[in-house]
Amino acid sequence: MLELTDLTVRFTPKRKPAVLALDNVSLTVEDNQFSVIVGPSGCGKSTLLRLVAGLQEQTSGTMLLDGQPIEGPSAERGMVFQSYTLFPWLTVRDNVMFGPKLKGLGAKEAGRIADDLLDSVGLAQFAASYPKELSGGMRQRVALARALANDPKILLMDEPFGALDSQTRQLMQELLLDIWQKHRKTVLFITHDIDEAIFLGDVVHVMSARPGRFKESLPVDIPRPRTMEALTSEAFMGLKRRILGLMHEEAVKAAG
Repeated sequence: MLELTDLTVRFTPKRKPAVLALDNVSLTVEDNQFSVIVGPSGCGKSTLLRLVAGLQEQTSGTMLLDGQPIEGPSAERGMVFQSYTLFPWLTVRDNVMFGPKLKGLGAKEAGRIADDLLDSVGLAQFAASYPKELSGGMRQRVALARALANDPKILLMDEPFGALDSQTRQLMQELLLDIWQKHRKTVLFITHDIDEAIFLGDVVHVMSARPGRFKESLPVDIPRPRTMEALTSEAFMGLKRRILGLMHEEAVKAAG
């Protein structure tokens, strides 16, 4: 589904030294795969996701989605940010309807899509509410529904649960897996949380300190569907120790 080849990003701010953010990064994400990227702060995780979203241009390298070059933003790539990027002047239902209507669907069909997705994320009773009336976790559920409303080929998620408390975060992780099992979207997910990465992912890609490169890709051989009991399994703990070791090596490099 997604193929990144030799991506390099170099920032050249005025009157400041150039910064090599990503260095010859290559990555393949299979169709319907839940891929997770972890790495130390400043390693280029979010930069990589913005490239795939079409919100930033690479210095060199190629990006293909379903065999077609990525050139700018597209409804084929749904994005969920850490911040609650909802239109505050629109109701919850209108926020979810926005994308389908922008694509040219009529109000009736866009409304049907919104109602189905709001039911999936457990917010049907809040359809007429405004974002300011919702909790943080509820707003992220709306953001997820809005991203899915355009039926994207790939869902891009940049630490979407990073601002939530631990209990709400766990509930959102379980909800996301339920929705992913239902819709079977290809997902590229960024996180700092190793437990979250293993719990959600089919594969965890560990990035190096800047300039960002992929240090190792680790398959998650834990059966689905997963529950929170998986967090204490032997397979989970072994994979966590491996990722912690890789992350510690890179954190030491970054600090140095």
